[in-house]
Amino acid sequence: MYLVTGGAGFIGSNLVAALCERGAEVLICDRLRAGDPGREKWRNIAHHNIAGILPPERLWSYLAESPKPEAIFHLGAISDTTVTDGDLVAENNLSLTLQLWSWCAENGVRLIFASSAATYGDGGHGFEDDATPDFLARLRPLNLYGWSKHATDRRIADLLARGGAAPPQWAALKFFNVYGPNEFHKGRMASVVLHKFRQIMTGSPATLFRSDRDNIADGEQLRDFVHVDDCVSVMLWLLDTPAASGLFNVGTGTARSFLDLTRAIYAALDKAPDIAFIEMPADLQGKYQYFTQARMDRLRGAGYEGQPTPLEEGVRRYVQDFLLQPDPYR
Repeated sequence: MYLVTGGAGFIGSNLVAALCERGAEVLICDRLRAGDPGREKWRNIAHHNIAGILPPERLWSYLAESPKPEAIFHLGAISDTTVTDGDLVAENNLSLTLQLWSWCAENGVRLIFASSAATYGDGGHGFEDDATPDFLARLRPLNLYGWSKHATDRRIADLLARGGAAPPQWAALKFFNVYGPNEFHKGRMASVVLHKFRQIMTGSPATLFRSDRDNIADGEQLRDFVHVDDCVSVMLWLLDTPAASGLFNVGTGTARSFLDLTRAIYAALDKAPDIAFIEMPADLQGKYQYFTQARMDRLRGAGYEGQPTPLEEGVRRYVQDFLLQPDPYR
């Protein structure tokens, strides 16, 4: 049995699909909630034979009363980078992860969980997935979500530096800019691919934020865009490689521009690009990453040999195999 928190969410549901394809028994801990017709969260898991849905408020009683899972994938979090309720974010993203860490260490259960590239802030200290307390202390996330993930990474680094107990296998995964199937429920926080696809399909130009930096042209802001299949590939490799533990970046190792991404969407639709630039919203000003690029050395050094999906191919698959289909869910 594998327990996946956030298993009905974006990355989580893609992992659940892959585990179910392996014939694994998978229990999801998540809330499905209501949603827009045709875009409800339950649709992310509708195609798969899951063991059940565990409400988050029953997580601890379940762990106390039931056979221990072989591994816990902790992907549940408040991932909205514009949220301002610090207490809510701290409880869900920081406290819960640390509690699961302690439980897994005490009970000998493997733990793979989500960190985020948002922990790197503006990238001024680079994108090295260094788990030492001194390096982590230098990072300055730009928003509450990034801070919550960063605070978790720092606490675990301090625990390990002091010789504290750890799960038999653990991995904190700093996911970069993930795109792919099963993100309809994410609203504003869905990938740029989904937002631009929707604009283009209405006949409107695809809009991108203007640059407010003299040395960066409009649309040339750079991100490490990674297909969700690559994220799942890393998690499955970790599951198959119990000796591998640590803090790992999960990206492609190559930064691409928002213009590149948008042109790839037009190419997947066999349309000529029509791109317009707009001002950045006030709530993103000063909190917007102009450059991200994962250092993949540590994951490679641990033995991972999977190759990232090229941007144009990943966008083509997402658009043609999912977004254009009558049932666009994995």
